[in-house]
Amino acid sequence: MKNLFFSLLLLGSTPAFAQMAKPAVLHEAPPTAAGVSAEKLHDLDALLQGYVSDGRVPGVIALVARDGDIVYRKAFGYSDVATKTPLRPDAIERIASQTKAVTSVGLMELYDQGKFQLDDPISKYLPTFAHPRVLATFNPKDSSYTTVPARSEITIRQLLSHTSGIGYAVIGTPEARAIYAKAHIPSGVGSPAGTLGPAIDALGKLPLFNQPGERFTYGLSVDVLGRLIEVLSGQPLDQYLRAHVFDPLGMRDTYFYLPADRHSRLVPLYTEYQGRTVAMPATGMLGLRPDFPTQAGTYFSGGGGLSSTIDDYAVFLQMMLNGGIYNGHRLLKPSTVVLMTQNQIGDVNQGLNKFGLGFSIVTPAGAAQTGQSVGSYEWGGAFGTDYWVDPKEHLVVLLYTQKFPHNNTPDMVPRFRKAVYAALAKRLAAK
Repeated sequence: MKNLFFSLLLLGSTPAFAQMAKPAVLHEAPPTAAGVSAEKLHDLDALLQGYVSDGRVPGVIALVARDGDIVYRKAFGYSDVATKTPLRPDAIERIASQTKAVTSVGLMELYDQGKFQLDDPISKYLPTFAHPRVLATFNPKDSSYTTVPARSEITIRQLLSHTSGIGYAVIGTPEARAIYAKAHIPSGVGSPAGTLGPAIDALGKLPLFNQPGERFTYGLSVDVLGRLIEVLSGQPLDQYLRAHVFDPLGMRDTYFYLPADRHSRLVPLYTEYQGRTVAMPATGMLGLRPDFPTQAGTYFSGGGGLSSTIDDYAVFLQMMLNGGIYNGHRLLKPSTVVLMTQNQIGDVNQGLNKFGLGFSIVTPAGAAQTGQSVGSYEWGGAFGTDYWVDPKEHLVVLLYTQKFPHNNTPDMVPRFRKAVYAALAKRLAAK
């Protein structure tokens, strides 16, 4: 209750459930039907085509839906630059950390069934996490370290909100990268071999990088939750998500490892070289092979392993906007959606915004910078996929490309976001 009370103070006096849209099923509709300016939407064409024409992205897909009306769904540029193959809106792309929200929803379905409480210690279900210790000193010469006892156990709430103290392999701090590499902890992305059980058990024996609950540390917390789903449900994570999220929502193109009949729709992964956008080498970078979604993998990373389409993920987000239901299939209780999309980290710093259970939450300070409504929730993936849901405006918005890193496109999402809000007729009339 303390976190929920704090959230309502932070995000305004109107509870999130009062802003939830009437349950809608996504369908294409004229912009005017949703109170969106068709003329202003044309500005999105010029904006996105500009990034392709300048060679900053190989291709880009965008989708904007309001009240369930898809008023914008277009692709620009190429799926394969070398062959000049046009990018299609139904292309399959690696969504990396957008997997986290999906896993979080899958877990919260079990919460609704009474399988656990948010403040349960994770060690109740995964014993190797008992009696955690926190990194005290680290020697970069040989990756040796000392630890001190954690002041408390890691809770499931802390894992969902990235305040557990667990770091990231490959992309984390130098200390986390070194310690996890020595222990052979997978990064979660591009790790087709092995299974979750042994890897997460090994992770549980390693030091935390801050005291539980005291800092926002982006890391493998949701991979741990993927293993928790397996323990609670008795199913491998891929099977559980298929049965309880993907099939009920009709997400037919979302997989950890793609069936053979979908391999041809997977977009190549690109990178930057001397200021140019080029295909990522087949041997990969940072230990990541770009073809990992086409492997016959057995490691299901709840934090970063999925590939999907912009259409599938739009349905997932519309379910959240609908208050946990889509096309007659209820995944979550409305009160659980409220819980997930409220601040759960109190006064812990996460930049301008806060974090809920699987989503970043836009605060007044964040809204002042981005133009989003206070209470919007969002995240993205390392390969250039981004999304947000705006409950006040009943918006679901996604922007997808396939490139890592993004040094020459830091302004693309902010400019796209500004152009989307400029197209909302009510906002235009209010000016």
